[in-house]
Amino acid sequence: MGDSSESQSGGRAGWILLGGAALLAVASIGYNIYSSGESEAPAEVASNELPTIAELREAAESSNDDAGPWSELGFAHFERGEFSDAVSAYESAVEIDDTSASLWSALGEARVMAVDAAVPDADPLPPSALEAFEKALERDESDPRARYFMAVKKDIDGDHQGAIDGWFDLLEDTPVGAPWEGDVVRTIEQVAAINEVDLGDRLSSVMATRTPEIAIPGSGTAAGEAASPTVRGPTAQQVADARQMSENDQRQMIAGMVSGLEERLAGDPSNLDGWVMLMRSRMTLGETGKAREALAKAVAANPGEEAELRRQAGLLGIE
Repeated sequence: MGDSSESQSGGRAGWILLGGAALLAVASIGYNIYSSGESEAPAEVASNELPTIAELREAAESSNDDAGPWSELGFAHFERGEFSDAVSAYESAVEIDDTSASLWSALGEARVMAVDAAVPDADPLPPSALEAFEKALERDESDPRARYFMAVKKDIDGDHQGAIDGWFDLLEDTPVGAPWEGDVVRTIEQVAAINEVDLGDRLSSVMATRTPEIAIPGSGTAAGEAASPTVRGPTAQQVADARQMSENDQRQMIAGMVSGLEERLAGDPSNLDGWVMLMRSRMTLGETGKAREALAKAVAANPGEEAELRRQAGLLGIE
């Protein structure tokens, strides 16, 4: 990064920080997403075959008001290294739903990788990517991927200390065991070493004061007094185990978790925590249309709780 080729190439080593956002989705949605049992085992990976690119494209092109299919198509292209195609799919997604921070930051990263793949010596963080990251932060100032790349921009511009400060801010907000934790730590150490920035004991101090497990609102012990007995989230170890899966298996697991939650809610529609988790999961996956459908079903099943359900939906950005 910075002005030297060594610095710039060093920074790129960690740039695919949240590629495809599969692991981010795992951390946000949780394994035992809705469980009345005591088992701590992760949900099993769905056994059905993943759809082909052609099938994903057909589903996307048939969708007029749901960004989800376009997001899934973009994800599939990204993980195959087809970054230009991923850009096109994510652009279609944000045309349908421009309120999702995760969609904008996914588009930004795809634009970064598309330029990198096509012209290795081009601007590593082109204006179109920066625009997408800025839009992501306008919608959610905590979006990890956008925050990461905006710090990258500072480093490229020569503000190495500012970049490191930005990554430290992100690290402080990153739960222990989050999928992107190691990448942020490695980037801080790498950029500091290349640019002779003395970290002192700052890294060890930050690492010692962070949240001890993946914090999902309303889930498990991470939520403290607000914990729900029926909505559970993953532990740091479970997230670490998920990192060993292939990306296809991660996608299958996520799809299985969300589908399983939806099926269980059909049999227990009075569970408000479950409906909120389903809405949150759909928004995490960029499926705003399905999130709205979940809200409508929740309200229909619980008319007396409509005000609270709509309040929770509003906090998630569902109108």
